[in-house]
Amino acid sequence: MDSDIMSMAELSALIGARLISFSSNSGFSSVAIDSRNAGEGCLFFALNGKSCDGHSFVNAAFNSGARGAVVESSKLDGFNLVNLAQKTGKELIVVENTLKGLQDSARVYLEKFKNVIKVGITGSSGKTTTKEIAAAIISCEKNTVMNEGNFNSETGLPLSVFKVRPHHEVGVFELGMNRKGEILEIANVLKPNIALITNIGTAHIENIGSRLNILNEKKCIFKFLNTGDSALIPADDEYSNILADGVNAQIKFYGTDFFGELEQTRSLGLEGTEITWAGEKIRFALPGKHSLHDAMAAIAIAKEIPVGNDAIKKGLEKVRPLFGRLEILKGRATVIRDCYNANPESAEKSVEFCNSLDRQGRLVFVIGDMLELGEVSASAHAKLGEQLAESRADRVFLFGKETAAAARVLESKGKNVFRTENIDELSFALDSYVQKGDLVLLKGSRGCSLERLSEMLTGVRDDS
Repeated sequence: MDSDIMSMAELSALIGARLISFSSNSGFSSVAIDSRNAGEGCLFFALNGKSCDGHSFVNAAFNSGARGAVVESSKLDGFNLVNLAQKTGKELIVVENTLKGLQDSARVYLEKFKNVIKVGITGSSGKTTTKEIAAAIISCEKNTVMNEGNFNSETGLPLSVFKVRPHHEVGVFELGMNRKGEILEIANVLKPNIALITNIGTAHIENIGSRLNILNEKKCIFKFLNTGDSALIPADDEYSNILADGVNAQIKFYGTDFFGELEQTRSLGLEGTEITWAGEKIRFALPGKHSLHDAMAAIAIAKEIPVGNDAIKKGLEKVRPLFGRLEILKGRATVIRDCYNANPESAEKSVEFCNSLDRQGRLVFVIGDMLELGEVSASAHAKLGEQLAESRADRVFLFGKETAAAARVLESKGKNVFRTENIDELSFALDSYVQKGDLVLLKGSRGCSLERLSEMLTGVRDDS
């Protein structure tokens, strides 16, 4: 069993909560918001979900081994929680709002680790890849912890913070958002020493309203920096000057022109990029200019820690593509699986990358809906249609309702396009068209699940 990371009494006092205790064993070793993950020694947070109330699962969490639960005062009577805790010999930490309770708990827990250098990364795209590269580099010299996958939300970031332990020297965390105020909330949990923005695009514009609103939300990651901390800003972003305005920290711009050690970069096509850094050649496996941008962002972070050039070389060389992020799958056709997510900026970059490649077979684009674009969806998909019409693609396949705007543009230009909202129809059409040696791009939002086509396209079993 893992050792306790904090006592219930200490946590209650630090967040100003009421403790109702029926146990002498008052520590917890982990946290959970899903009762199915509430193992022995866990503290369960009963969050209010859209479809269910976490207070309904307090008993299940206790049965799974949780020693206590964080619950809302207004739910005590309705769910008979005090009697439940007494009957099972558990503890209740009572707050007004359990989501805020989770965030406050993570904040006070992290404040115990005064010597941990905290890195925060946000932006419209490239967050996860930048985080993974930065952690790969820094971990060559420092004990490093990071949030797993894309645990970067109002709940994911706080849960990730509880992974920090006394032996860690650096924590690298990405911060995402789906709504206004979310970056501010979770930046208040992390309070980073080094904060980086990858770019300002249109991801989640449906919920935020405009790119300027997105900028203002993302810029909240700089809100808790002190004068000796570092704010890292992409030099090539059109909003770079606005991002830097009024930031109370050391402002540093990053990019390929901002590192004296960077001597040369050479595209290796699908095999990635060769980077010459401080006289050493580095084989960086992630392909495309946008992956190189993410590498520069990660290096900017690493130099602030700081770590040496050997760590930069070793870290870059051990990075491999994540699921759905520029994965190269080889078989009957070569598939570029870049379908973990999509927004206008990332779709444009993916198409540009494919256009730049030298190849023997045909180029096939399979483009799914770019979701959460709200009122700008039709114009964004039409603009993508213009880009696809000018591309080097031999055939374009479109999937989803939103791609209708792109289809209209392509058809008006006399381009050969197939569109459907049925995945089986798409699979059949692709299977009939794709030949050995073709290069196929899969690009779409997560909701499209275009990875379902991988095995059919390659002829190789897909175990992802």
